[in-house]
Amino acid sequence: MEDELEPSLRPRTQIQGRILLLTICAAGIGGTFQFGYNLSIINAPTSHIQEFTNETWQARTGEPLPDHLVLLMWSLIVSLYPLGGLFGALLAGPLAITLGRKKSLLVNNIFVVSAAILFGFSRKAGSFEMIMLGRLLVGVNAGVSMNIQPMYLGESAPKELRGAVAMSSAIFTALGIVMGQVVGLRELLGGPQAWPLLLASCLVPGALQLASLPLLPESPRYLLIDCGDTEACLAALRRLRGSGDLAGELEELEEERAACQGCRARRPWELFQHRALRRQVTSLVVLGSAMELCGNDSVYAYASSVFRKAGVPEAKIQYAIIGTGSCELLTAVVSVAGVDEGWGVQAGLTSTSPPPRPRQSSFPWTLYLAMACIFAFILSFGIGPAGVTGILATELFDQMARPAACMVCGALMWIMLFLVGLGFPFIMEALSYFLYVPFLGVCVCGAIYTGLFLPETKGKTFQEISEELHRLNFPRRAQGPTWRSLEVIQSTEL
Repeated sequence: MEDELEPSLRPRTQIQGRILLLTICAAGIGGTFQFGYNLSIINAPTSHIQEFTNETWQARTGEPLPDHLVLLMWSLIVSLYPLGGLFGALLAGPLAITLGRKKSLLVNNIFVVSAAILFGFSRKAGSFEMIMLGRLLVGVNAGVSMNIQPMYLGESAPKELRGAVAMSSAIFTALGIVMGQVVGLRELLGGPQAWPLLLASCLVPGALQLASLPLLPESPRYLLIDCGDTEACLAALRRLRGSGDLAGELEELEEERAACQGCRARRPWELFQHRALRRQVTSLVVLGSAMELCGNDSVYAYASSVFRKAGVPEAKIQYAIIGTGSCELLTAVVSVAGVDEGWGVQAGLTSTSPPPRPRQSSFPWTLYLAMACIFAFILSFGIGPAGVTGILATELFDQMARPAACMVCGALMWIMLFLVGLGFPFIMEALSYFLYVPFLGVCVCGAIYTGLFLPETKGKTFQEISEELHRLNFPRRAQGPTWRSLEVIQSTEL
């Protein structure tokens, strides 16, 4: 009998697998893809935007901008992106509670549409301020999506695939970086006349998400625990898992729902006050900071300068830049297959590979060695920290504290990105060939902490992870936690 039923069940399983895959793609294309895309496309039109800024100022005042003010205006255009990301990270928690995970991602595209309009008409209007405002808005979009997308996917995936599904956020980030680098080629939209279209092309992935995500289910956990809608939760589970045995997963969700009855959602600052969250918050702060302070994302923002310092011919720099994004995309795809083999260990191994910068000399092989070190650095980053750090808030915090944790993690990462992006040119100028020595120290510290203090989460439910963390936070207590683990309201008050 089982042999007779097996062929009929197989197509249904394949259909449900497709729905989960479509959910991942729809959330990612307008989510972390936008972060990577807008992070990399700004590198190609650097000189064109600087010229436009100078020409616009001269047309208004009759005098050109001094070189140092042109550089200052360009720095503002670049740095407004992480500043907007900080605002978006603070907005993500309330949005996730008020609108839900899926609707928040959809509403988030308002910022992309507005930014695309500003970018597209900035040259015709003769306003570099429109570019600045547009960069701020796409930053807000990236800040919201980078927090809500891992939350949405982590809550929608079965526990056996939760780590791999959450790591897909890193894949879409890397894919966005590569696509931004390719579209920014001089032969495509990187020319002196097409740069407004290059910046406005962020509208395309936003439109794809608006067309596809409404057809897919909301997070079952949010529907049951936050909304109290058992029927909607069961319908979402059936679409994501099929019509098989859902009793076990539904029972787990009901236990979490019962545990939070009468409980109030945690505010972001309360995470630092609660002793039961000490290990989680420490891990979030240490590894979230290390992810940005390792200097990887600054390579994309200042890739041209880095390769120029390494001695790469000017005509080939744009192709070398594509190689950096391709390295991270390759490792992000590969790491999905191995993320459940212990992502704490992977992060530790990843963090030990910062690139030394070999000195330019008369030996031609030093150029290739310099490029190999840069690519090795990006490869090592993509294996672990690129995706692992993004799912810490989903894995380590219970449902009631998770949105607050996402806000804290997102705000921290965007602040660090802003500081590193601001200081990177000065570090490069001061240290020259020893540019990555400070980043080496950060990577080693992150590796040590990951190996010694981060618990394994492979194949565990949120409740089992919560119980293990409670034992780590209260090592002298033999009995179980006095609070029911997984307090599960995903609501955060500011």
